[in-house]
Amino acid sequence: MSKDCGNHGGGKEAAVRRICAAVIAFIIIVLITIFLVWVILRPTKPRFILQEATVFAFNLSQPNLLTTNFQITFASRNPNSKIGIYYDRLHVYATYRNQQITLRTAIPPTYQGHKEDNVWSPFVYGTAVPIAPYNSVALGDEQGHGLVQLMIRADGRVRWKVGTLITGKYHIHVRCPALINLGNKAAGVIVGDNAVKYTLVTKCSVNV
Repeated sequence: MSKDCGNHGGGKEAAVRRICAAVIAFIIIVLITIFLVWVILRPTKPRFILQEATVFAFNLSQPNLLTTNFQITFASRNPNSKIGIYYDRLHVYATYRNQQITLRTAIPPTYQGHKEDNVWSPFVYGTAVPIAPYNSVALGDEQGHGLVQLMIRADGRVRWKVGTLITGKYHIHVRCPALINLGNKAAGVIVGDNAVKYTLVTKCSVNV
């Protein structure tokens, strides 16, 4: 009787080992398939262009407080012919010399199909935002000369869609230089009472 029980126990262990081996083999095959599809298709990161900036407010006051209100228009293109992109999260904001000067504005989650373009026009703003004294001095000088160099940023997470396969989430960082001629309203188009729309058409750097 003891030998039979021992054989039954050994049979169960063997069955468990076979099931585990099958599961591991299946996972390996799936991972290899995803890797091969990824390598063959060679996904290209999206391209971003900063098109316009409409300035509603840009006021530097003492002591080192900055109030701003912009509407930013930028376009994104998916250059891939067989890969879609899920923008799960994207926050847009402005910086001056690496210091954030506006709040972050969230772009609604969206899916970008093959060879598809998306255009977003979020508002970014900040009220009485404290900035570093040395940045306040530099910004005052730039305003005095008319041209102000800002950086429009977008940070978030994306996923790639290859057929029915959807990858995990990847960080995306977009950087768009914006040289705005605040000293000359004629350089833009007057919108409403005080707002000025400036055409920029600036290529952005994208890291994924």
